Amino acid sequence: MDELVKDAAKMPGETTDGKPATQKSSEFMDSFEESLKEIQEGNLIRGTIIQVDQEHVSVDIGYKTEGLIPVREFLDSRGNLGAQVGDEVDVLLVRKETRDGNVILSREKAARIMLWNRIRKIHQESGTIRGKIASKVKGGFSVDIGQSAFLPASQLDLRPVKDLEEFVGTEHDFRILKYDKKKENIVLSRRILLEEEREQLREKTLGSLEEGAVVEGVVKNITDYGLFVDLGGIDGLVHVTNLSWGKVGHPSSSYKVEQKVQVKVLSFDKEKGKISLGIKQLSPDPWAEAEQKYPPGIRITGRVVSFKEYGAFVEVEKGLEGLIHVSEMSWTRKVGHPNQILRIGDAVEATVLTVDNTNKRLSLSLKQAQPNPWETVAEKYPVGTIIEGRVKNITEFGLFIGIDEGIDGLVHVSDIAWSKKVKKPADLYQKGQTVRALVLKIDKDNERFSLGIKQLTPDPWDLVPEKYKRGMRVTGKVTRITDFGLFVELEEGIEGLLHISELPESQGLSRFQVDDVIQAEVIHVSRKDQKIGLSIKQMEESSERDFYKSYVNSKREATSNLGELLRKQMTNLKNQGSPDREDSDE
Repeated sequence: MDELVKDAAKMPGETTDGKPATQKSSEFMDSFEESLKEIQEGNLIRGTIIQVDQEHVSVDIGYKTEGLIPVREFLDSRGNLGAQVGDEVDVLLVRKETRDGNVILSREKAARIMLWNRIRKIHQESGTIRGKIASKVKGGFSVDIGQSAFLPASQLDLRPVKDLEEFVGTEHDFRILKYDKKKENIVLSRRILLEEEREQLREKTLGSLEEGAVVEGVVKNITDYGLFVDLGGIDGLVHVTNLSWGKVGHPSSSYKVEQKVQVKVLSFDKEKGKISLGIKQLSPDPWAEAEQKYPPGIRITGRVVSFKEYGAFVEVEKGLEGLIHVSEMSWTRKVGHPNQILRIGDAVEATVLTVDNTNKRLSLSLKQAQPNPWETVAEKYPVGTIIEGRVKNITEFGLFIGIDEGIDGLVHVSDIAWSKKVKKPADLYQKGQTVRALVLKIDKDNERFSLGIKQLTPDPWDLVPEKYKRGMRVTGKVTRITDFGLFVELEEGIEGLLHISELPESQGLSRFQVDDVIQAEVIHVSRKDQKIGLSIKQMEESSERDFYKSYVNSKREATSNLGELLRKQMTNLKNQGSPDREDSDE
């Protein structure tokens, strides 16, 4: 280079541009020296790659010698070399000349200085910088913008984010809130940019919004009372009452955050920025013509959408639901809860009972869409028929026996046995046991089927009047002792009452105990009231009379025999003495 300068100074005459050679040489030297002054250690320089070897990348920076950069500064994360001859690159002059006469350059340091210069400029001008959220850290995120920066969680979005992890690995534009080059601290915000963008959209939306307009929005929040829908920089509320013409559960069951929805502007207060929206208003009110479309008696098909303890709601059409009360679910079953018969999502056929457009009520019946088995059961099983069935249920008041599909008959405890008082039917019968019974009564209006087991055999009280006559002496066992007398079992199921007044004066209730065997006289029999009156007093009196009669009869019998003997004797004597008398007379 020095030789070139000397040669240029020695050139005589003029140059091709018409200037004297000495003047041209002087301008060249000035320009060259100025360029040497600019190439100083610590300067940022743009150069061109002229050679790439295994250790260094040679870069021409317009200096007397090319600069060297270690190859590692051009390797990416996978070890691939990102340098080719002819590529332009920004570098930092680290050392102007080494002992070997080389110029040491750094691409990494140049990039670092340029980044901090860019950060400073962006911050001053309130610009934006692109970055990638690298990882989640305490209180926020670490963001790669060529330098690690911190993004507070509160500056991530307009609203609190439930799952922060879903943002890791995503790229966004950020605003630089503050930075400290010495401490290498940079704080970013994404929220500020979203707020600015939202405000621009808000102004644009407010300028074009009007009542009655149908617009598209995005669900931003779901609450118990409705949906908040972003219309573009401004939110409107769809109240739960404006979601559907039919009954609505929690809004979250039908809508999701970030879901796009079409809504109708119901009211709009531009000054306060309040917007009331509706979704159901996008379609006609199905209740307006419900009375004409669904008159009583017509059959409909619908889908079970919800349950209450008192019944099931069936969607007949979009926005129109009818109620099947539990009492209208089955002809034969006592339904306590609709889930005993139906399931959510079931398709059902039902009969319309009543429709009320004003109060938006539609009453349906599941059972009336099917034949009523109680209409034919009386013909199939007339009173007096003996049936056979399995015991389906046992209660304290009787047995339920399966008669026909869905129809059970009740054998009341009082109709289980003639002669035995049944306190617990479960002591005599088991569930699933096959039994025979007699049809006693069928009440189809109240859906009651009465059966009897004891009626299969004669009533023992029918024989009592003939078996137990008044004045008859009987033997029995004391079963109960009350204040007014004793109950005496004469045979299984047949008891008589020995009233206290029918005890001898010398006897009292205290001398008797349960299970004592006693004798008494029948003094009263009532088939109608199923009562037998007993008496010990009259039995004893009867015994005395019988004894007296027997005694008198015995005496009479004895006197009668003596006279007869005397008469016979006299007759014999007379007969024996006749010849003598004849002889004497003679």
